Amino acid sequence: MRLVLFHPEIPPNTGNVARLCAATETPLHLIEPLGFSLADRYLKRAGLDYWPHVRLSVHPDMASFLREAAPPRLVLSSARGGVPAHRFAFEPGDAIVLGPETTGLPGEVLALSEHLVRIPIQGQVRSLNLSTAAGILLHEALRQTGALD
Repeated sequence: MRLVLFHPEIPPNTGNVARLCAATETPLHLIEPLGFSLADRYLKRAGLDYWPHVRLSVHPDMASFLREAAPPRLVLSSARGGVPAHRFAFEPGDAIVLGPETTGLPGEVLALSEHLVRIPIQGQVRSLNLSTAAGILLHEALRQTGALD
């Protein structure tokens, strides 16, 4: 399993995702451009002292990620459509891709895979925080594949 943040914009969100990845030994891939510097103090603060335990890769674009990481399957997240995450059959090695906080994944990325998941949300809330969504999706994927034992 791996988490992929496509054009992340907010340093504390990425820092929280990095801490999640350290806690689950999940590789984290960032697809540029980033909305911050990797030296950003808010990014570092959110990740605390766990950064040395994060298997971090930064890619200049999605094509580079696909070439270098060669994931067997892309699982794309969307607040607007797809199979509810708890009903989707995750597989070991999946690359769970989340989009920018303000816009979500663009059409050209959504066109890369037929595997689209969403987190069911009730009421008037349009979407969840990126790091919250990453935690929900990753833990569901790890639970389904037996990686939490």
